[in-house]
Amino acid sequence: MSAPSKPPRAAKPPLAATLRRVERSAGALATSAVARMDETLPWFRALPADQRSWVTLVAQAGVRSLVEWLRSGGTAVASSQEISDEVFAAAPRALARSITLTQTVQLIKVTIDVAESRVDELAAAGEEEALLQAILKYSREIAFSAARVYARAAESRGAWDARLQALLVDALLRGDSSDVLASRAAALGWADAPPVAVVVGRSPGGDITAVLHAVYRAARRARIEVIGGVHGDRLVVVMGGAADPVATAGALAVSFGEGPVVVGPAVPSLDQATESARAALAGFRAASAWLGAPSPVSADDLLPERVLAGDMEARRRLRHDAYGALVRAGGGLIETLDAFFANGGVLESAARELFVHPNTVRYRLKRISEVTGLSPLDGRDAYALRLAMTIGRLDPAT
Repeated sequence: MSAPSKPPRAAKPPLAATLRRVERSAGALATSAVARMDETLPWFRALPADQRSWVTLVAQAGVRSLVEWLRSGGTAVASSQEISDEVFAAAPRALARSITLTQTVQLIKVTIDVAESRVDELAAAGEEEALLQAILKYSREIAFSAARVYARAAESRGAWDARLQALLVDALLRGDSSDVLASRAAALGWADAPPVAVVVGRSPGGDITAVLHAVYRAARRARIEVIGGVHGDRLVVVMGGAADPVATAGALAVSFGEGPVVVGPAVPSLDQATESARAALAGFRAASAWLGAPSPVSADDLLPERVLAGDMEARRRLRHDAYGALVRAGGGLIETLDAFFANGGVLESAARELFVHPNTVRYRLKRISEVTGLSPLDGRDAYALRLAMTIGRLDPAT
């Protein structure tokens, strides 16, 4: 009869002797790492006391995590990720917003350097090289864990920023008070760089965060401030610091989908950007009526189409800035314009009808261009002037 077999003896963890020495030195190791940070990292010395204490907690958790790593042998991928993630769980997520990823890498490097410098006193005889390799492998896992923490924080921040921007753009389109606009803009870190203009075009579709990221990338190259939001199939972008809004919108055009891109008029600040947004939206709705319209195009260049689409602000602009300007200027400008249009744009025929010299008609046409900013000799401007004359006569009282 065979003797009963003995239960197998539990295998010792790798580096068992070294593990006990590291456990005993854990507190001193964390303290040395924090002291080295204070000596070599000027930005660390400038941190507030609460953030320095968070870093100390992370360092202590890192040493405890190293002990667990050595105990497990660092062979299980899932457990290694959990162990390294626990290091950063020791500090609040606010730490990721206070310390950059580059600074976190510096902290990890200092901690690993301290551990490496003490390998001879931490390792049992003959286990120095094995401990050093384990520390280096563990530092890689900690670096990956830091990247995960910052990636999660960036994703959360990006999603929150996208919602805030959508709310701000929605407030602009609704015409909310300047206080509402200012508070939401401040939450986004908006620098109110004048002038401010709103651009409206079709969204390229797909993930909203990706769409807005393309806008920010183009804005950085153009060196302007932007806030963007996707509303239905439209992409609305608020630009700040664009001296020439139409030209700057051209740099952002790659971020929009197919179709017209319309730029509202420049205004001094964000709290007045509702006017620019309304004009840009009205122009976007009416742009399809101008087949040869450039892209991007100013909303002011679409005044005739906006009037025919029912935009009362465009109607007021043409009545006041074109017809009203001609009435105020006098000098027979309206009569000359009527004769010029009635004779198919033939200058000599208009002169005979008015009983004046053709040079007089030329002078008056030049004056019309100076007074209204619209040239009767240009087909597009002549269209706007004809419409302005009609509107002015339909509503002469105002």
